[in-house]
Amino acid sequence: MLSEKKVALRGIEESDLPQLMKWRNEPALRKYFRETAEINMLQQMAWFKSVSERGSVNKMFAIVDVNSGELLGACGLCYIDWINRSADFSIYIGYNDLYIDQILAVEAALLMKDYAFRILNLHRLWAEIYSIDERKKSFFNSLGFTLDGTFRQTYWYNGKWHNSLFFSLLSSDEIN
Repeated sequence: MLSEKKVALRGIEESDLPQLMKWRNEPALRKYFRETAEINMLQQMAWFKSVSERGSVNKMFAIVDVNSGELLGACGLCYIDWINRSADFSIYIGYNDLYIDQILAVEAALLMKDYAFRILNLHRLWAEIYSIDERKKSFFNSLGFTLDGTFRQTYWYNGKWHNSLFFSLLSSDEIN
């Protein structure tokens, strides 16, 4: 288990799945996720099985309260490319519909960055977010990520097109 002052990261357990599915299906949060359709428990179980398999290219964690162990959200490294040492950085806080905040999400992100760069020896973390996601724009900027580029009109939401924004952080950025 990885821990900070307020949060810890542990492996996702089957007992976490109903709560994670509830958060993933919450429209206020779901609009920021790549998979915009509601999911059912069969789909949630298939996802869990895929991220739990040995050798998976995804390393997913439950974000929990360091004292109570209460589930707060999820984060992870997806699409890990071991040759080029890069991974997609994924995070959200479902607890109290926070989504992204400056305490729990930041602590979890710091743990994930340390795990990615120091334990897994990755070189690059990246994230794709939608241009409507103001909280994650600020979040990634506050963590030292760089906006690498924009893919125009990739996401149809609320009757109009939105762009995808790509952020990255290099292991060498952490040293400087």
